[in-house]
Amino acid sequence: MNFAFLSASYVRQDSSELSTRFLTFNSEALPTVGFVQHDRLTLGGAIGNHLTMTNRLAQAQSLYLRKHAENPVDWWFWCNEALEKAQAEDKPIFLSIGYSSCHWCTVMEGEAFSDKAIAEYMNSNFVPIKVDREERPDIDSIYMQTLQMMTGQGGWPLNVFLSPGDLIPFYGGTYFPVEPLYGRPSFLEVLRAVRRFYDTEKDKLQDFKNQVQERLQQSTQLPVAYQDPLPEDLLQGGMETSAGILSSSQAPSFPMIPYAELALRSIRFDFESKYNAQQLCTQRGNDLALGGIYDHVGGGFHRYTVDATWTVPHFEKMLYDNGQIVEYLANLWSAGFQEPAFEKAIAGTVEWLQREMTAPEGYFYAAQDADSFTNPAESEPEEGAFYVWRYSQLENLLSADELAQLQAQFTVTPEGNFEGSNVLQRREQGQLSDTLEAALKKLFAARYGDKPEAIDTFSPARNNQEAKTGNWKGRIPPVTDTKMIAAWNSLMISGLGRAYAVFGHASYWELATRAANFILERQWVNGRFHRLNYAGETTVLAQSEDYALFIKALLDLHACHPEQTNWLEKATQIQEEFDEYLWSVELGGYYNTASDASQELLVRERSYIDNALPAANGVACANLTRLYLLNQNPEYLKQAERGLKAFVSVFRKAPQACPGLFTALDWYRHPSSVRTTPSQLSALIPKYHPSCTYQISTELPSETVGLVCQGLSCLETAQSQQQLLEQIQQSQK
Repeated sequence: MNFAFLSASYVRQDSSELSTRFLTFNSEALPTVGFVQHDRLTLGGAIGNHLTMTNRLAQAQSLYLRKHAENPVDWWFWCNEALEKAQAEDKPIFLSIGYSSCHWCTVMEGEAFSDKAIAEYMNSNFVPIKVDREERPDIDSIYMQTLQMMTGQGGWPLNVFLSPGDLIPFYGGTYFPVEPLYGRPSFLEVLRAVRRFYDTEKDKLQDFKNQVQERLQQSTQLPVAYQDPLPEDLLQGGMETSAGILSSSQAPSFPMIPYAELALRSIRFDFESKYNAQQLCTQRGNDLALGGIYDHVGGGFHRYTVDATWTVPHFEKMLYDNGQIVEYLANLWSAGFQEPAFEKAIAGTVEWLQREMTAPEGYFYAAQDADSFTNPAESEPEEGAFYVWRYSQLENLLSADELAQLQAQFTVTPEGNFEGSNVLQRREQGQLSDTLEAALKKLFAARYGDKPEAIDTFSPARNNQEAKTGNWKGRIPPVTDTKMIAAWNSLMISGLGRAYAVFGHASYWELATRAANFILERQWVNGRFHRLNYAGETTVLAQSEDYALFIKALLDLHACHPEQTNWLEKATQIQEEFDEYLWSVELGGYYNTASDASQELLVRERSYIDNALPAANGVACANLTRLYLLNQNPEYLKQAERGLKAFVSVFRKAPQACPGLFTALDWYRHPSSVRTTPSQLSALIPKYHPSCTYQISTELPSETVGLVCQGLSCLETAQSQQQLLEQIQQSQK
């Protein structure tokens, strides 16, 4: 299989014969379907004959599924009953996958899925199934991979047609318009052509399905795990690749934190490189903390910007991005790059998290929409309405001096930079003046209805109806998806833990530990870890990303306070469960889903490609090395080695796909353990020692301050703090 890096979504792209043959088949038998990747098209045409009704999705817990509850489409959940119905009636399955804050998912819901003619044809000729990719990333991963095989690209909404019984896809796309648009056929034309092909071209259908199934199976069958010692040259090559990816400038601009984290790790080495990793890492920090991707008024980071200049964001805010960015900016600071904007962005993000994204029980909500209403009478929300500013609004809200300074320090003009409005983007580094801080507080009050210090919590609008009918003092906020996702919460816990270690703010620690304790206390049912929680109801068995990221989060909390052994004990216990249900004894590495929760899936994947979330196997292999250091059990190190060897072919052929695996390789190559006194820890923990663990020791010889061990060998005990620091730094190289 060939791989190519796609910066827009860092997804795998297959350029095999299958892709070519699909496109040929596409043009002969079905309308050519275009692809829209979050660009800002102005869609024409009416929504169509809309029926106000409810379908079975009205009973869903998922916000994304409930958004489709009034569609005339007879939606099903992904369940045995729907799959059996399709097989019994010999109807293709129309599988549509998305998530609540997806802009184009929302567009398609209001257009194609609300159209009476489309719904009538679909209900008669297909079994339509809706899946929330945030609930079932395993299903999404498989069918996204097949779409990339068939068309060469992918995105959300993900719409594929499956053959009943075997569930193999044979046609797919992303956004389908109601009317022919920009060279794309109408959705009804596509539906009719797909059904006609299914009914009349059985031989071609079977041949194509065989190819899809064969390629999908091949994608999961990596070469047999490497038997020799891991090659010495792998790590430098991976770090060089990540630095190169950071150096590219193209639209859209994503945070791409796994690449930035690996590049930051590389700055401690002396190897020659054509890239200045230190400069690239600080520039990525500046892009994030100064750019329009950061909400300079309310805090928190948007998902990405649509341009290469980090100016105009796609406005949804995802918990997983914010957790990773907070951790990265804290690591930058601890590595010596102490730009004031980094600390300010972390503090603002934590304030947003406390105010808008933390449940009373202590866990964190999943996401906020990109779109919001400008007034309750609107039928559809507008993208970015909650966040942007018309110049006339700024003139009315700010004094002449405040507006002048805002224009000097931010990208503010009468013309605006987004559809006549202004997205705030800082022009320079450094501290903001008191005048500018006062101006931003005025904008906050205009948006939220009061000063920042007067708002402790901001109750979420959980759906469009609540948004339109709420008694908001300021602007109508975007809808918040209030579900708890274990993996996403874990990323935020890790970010808060690292920020606490670096800056020492007690509120960061309190937020992190409350969320961790919620997961520990509420997410185990009948002895099994679960992924989701909806207002107190635990559901869906945990997947590999939930296990790996939560274990990492617990280890990150332990790193803040090594004397609190409960975090390490819990991480060790959960690792046992992870190994029991998801470890591949034959192949090495971890499957995405447990052995008893993957019966209906076409394949069992082992995730190693870093997307918006770090891939589970990279995180898991790093965790194993950390557990080895902390528990002094060499079996963990052997398992980390088996996991890494399972992916040597990926290291070699696609280093651009797996920075997380290279981070795990760094842990494996440079595992350092420091045993020291409590008085020394406070000076060590805030520093950037990325492959180092700390433990308190009461057995050090007198007149010594610490002992540094590199893997299975230890250095002489350090007589001073300076000697200890030098030994740690050397051990990391």
